[in-house]
Amino acid sequence: MRSLNNLRTVQQKALIALFIGAAAISFSPIFVRLSELGPSATGFYRITFALPVLWVWMSLSNPAKGQRKNPSTNGEYFLLILAGLFFSCDLAVWHWSISLTSVANSTLLANAAPIFVTLGAFLFFGERFSTLFLFGLVSAVTGIILLMSNSYGLDQRHFVGDILGLVTAMFYAAYILVVGKLRSEFSTATVMTWSGGISCLILIPVTILSGESFIATSLYGWLILLLLALLSQAGGQSLIAYSLAHVPVGLGSVGLLLQPVLAAMIAWFLFGEVLHNLQIIGGIIVLVGIYLARKGA
Repeated sequence: MRSLNNLRTVQQKALIALFIGAAAISFSPIFVRLSELGPSATGFYRITFALPVLWVWMSLSNPAKGQRKNPSTNGEYFLLILAGLFFSCDLAVWHWSISLTSVANSTLLANAAPIFVTLGAFLFFGERFSTLFLFGLVSAVTGIILLMSNSYGLDQRHFVGDILGLVTAMFYAAYILVVGKLRSEFSTATVMTWSGGISCLILIPVTILSGESFIATSLYGWLILLLLALLSQAGGQSLIAYSLAHVPVGLGSVGLLLQPVLAAMIAWFLFGEVLHNLQIIGGIIVLVGIYLARKGA
């Protein structure tokens, strides 16, 4: 009886952590929009300022049985570099998307990553998917078409931003697939720290080649970058990583879908980004599709 009560307590704490983590991450596109720097430079500081927190987490955490804190083979180094490459591409492209289209569209489309994860697992690893996943896929694609048709009706700039939101989902799906291979050998903290460090190194030349500045022009600009790194990246990601180890998959899926909803609400309040009827309908269909795809994966 006591062990059952302890399990319920842990799940309740994990559920609270999930919702707080989702709320923290929902602010990330807001901070990106408010940043004084370009998309790549903002992504660089998002990881750089979060790395000390991730390093402390990695140092203090005890890896599960069979896991290690540091890589030892060329194959492991290669996978960690690959994870960092995909994650840096994910951040740079998503931040670019946020600068072109609405926060709601960019965040919703980026959250379609689970669909691409399952398709990637099918294509590259021979994993099968269920009828429920196919239904979710069709639903999500229908919602995406509605979202993008609405943006195309506004102007080509919004439409390009939506395309980049989808590309973001593909890069993040690739990152998740690589991380899935690494998780059997390393803890979440180790993977996030190593891939984060590699992402920082990759984003330096990307920022230079794109002609972006590394220097914020005010204290406000540096504060936005710090909040993005500590609140959204380190705080939000860490809370979600903890929670998903203790809550059911279905419940975790619902909790994560709070992110685009909250982001859209915050963007409406701060930037006056009013959601049109077609966007609302498309967004709801996308959320339902992603949820069904997660459950059916």
